[in-house]
Amino acid sequence: MTRNILVTGGAGYIGSHTCKALALRGYQPIAFDNLRRGSRSAVKWGPLVVGDVGNKRELRQAIERHKVEAVLHFAALAYVGESVGNPAWYFRNNVASTINLLEAMAQTGLDRLVFSSTCAVYGTPAQVPISESTPTNPINPYGESKLQTERMLPWFGNAHGLNWVALRYFNAAGCDPDGEIGENHDPETHLIPLAIQAALGSGPALKILGTDYPTQDGTAVRDYVHVTDLADAHVRALDYLRDDGESGAFNLGTERGLSVREIVDEVRSVSSNELPAVESPRRAGDPALLVADAARAHHLLGWRPRHSDLATIVGTAHAWERNKVLAVTAEKQWQTYFHSIL
Repeated sequence: MTRNILVTGGAGYIGSHTCKALALRGYQPIAFDNLRRGSRSAVKWGPLVVGDVGNKRELRQAIERHKVEAVLHFAALAYVGESVGNPAWYFRNNVASTINLLEAMAQTGLDRLVFSSTCAVYGTPAQVPISESTPTNPINPYGESKLQTERMLPWFGNAHGLNWVALRYFNAAGCDPDGEIGENHDPETHLIPLAIQAALGSGPALKILGTDYPTQDGTAVRDYVHVTDLADAHVRALDYLRDDGESGAFNLGTERGLSVREIVDEVRSVSSNELPAVESPRRAGDPALLVADAARAHHLLGWRPRHSDLATIVGTAHAWERNKVLAVTAEKQWQTYFHSIL
């Protein structure tokens, strides 16, 4: 029997990787995406429903037509700087639209939800590593919008029997090891693809934002998790809910930090190219160190990252970016040839 799972934001970076993981584990992912920031070409393992989480009628139609049994909710705006400049857009899209989804689930009898949250709910923590009991104190509207959504979930549980898991990612990174899908943000804001693009010459010089942090080399330290490991955690969370696991939040991280300079050095090594970089002032509000305590996910979900070593993260991301450059080059050569014979 096909087990259909609605994946909101299923054409996005983490959503598309999770669709692949679902398909490999016997589920049928139904990607629900408005394609404003997702890519139609990333939907490969099930049908695409072009729709908006802000439209409850479209959600209900998708749930009923595909006989969905659970929801993985990725659809959200996710740029910190953008959220500071336009908080209304973020709260409307990330919070109000999620209310539509939760109501559509209640009206159609769906009672299992895995929610894509973020370590941004913690803000600047007083201590690391960060556990789920660390006080939440977001410092930007993006993190606040995710925390507000998390706070709604128990109330829907009380009123409608919703069972839920909120997965608080640390830094998502890397690309599908098979090269079938990857990271295609526009604009790109993540360190690793920006560093690789600088090394390949397909992007500008990398800005290293802050070199005076109290860390081993003066640059910010983050906990990078391979996107394939994040995808695996979502499937495990879904199975956990199917087995009547208790609702709650889980950190997803490797429990070790990597500095910006360590990332840059690895990109230089993998690419064998110069990587032009410019040292710049710190970005306001960026903590020096963010590292997860993921013991709860280890214990209750049976999850451990298997692809999140630095070499695999950078290697898979570099392969994806290199192939994009080759594809663009081939397209330009074809266009030049085509115009030359007209």
